Amino acid sequence: MEAKYINPFIKAVQNLFTTMIEIPFQLEKPELKKEASAPYEVSSIIGLSGGVVGCVVVSLSETVALQLASVLTGETLTKVDADLTDAIGEIANMIAGNAKTDFPSENCSISVPSVVVGRHNISYPSGIPIISIPCKTDKGPLVIEVALKVMEV
Repeated sequence: MEAKYINPFIKAVQNLFTTMIEIPFQLEKPELKKEASAPYEVSSIIGLSGGVVGCVVVSLSETVALQLASVLTGETLTKVDADLTDAIGEIANMIAGNAKTDFPSENCSISVPSVVVGRHNISYPSGIPIISIPCKTDKGPLVIEVALKVMEV
């Protein structure tokens, strides 16, 4: 997978954390992932179809999800409920929207993100390498996982 397809999502996450949520954010060394299990209990999944297919997953612990959602909403969230999933879904929507502006393929649709809570596996497309990019914030760690394949000629 070429960096030009991954970088818009990384840039969108960085932009979101530094401008909207205003939480310090640091990327760590990317690595290839082999299993479909999500690293943390809360994941937002952004699907892509058309000229580029696959998905981008932002996975974070329940604790980090509560803290980020609290910062975004301006309210202290203390439990996993509809308010939390709505806030994490909105974070994923902002990431998808920002990434789309820099995405190099015009023949590609980016889906409305879904949020999954609890221990879960991700339905990554088969045969596509999964690039896992760990990230640190002062609220805790999260991971951006990218599994994309270019279909256009």
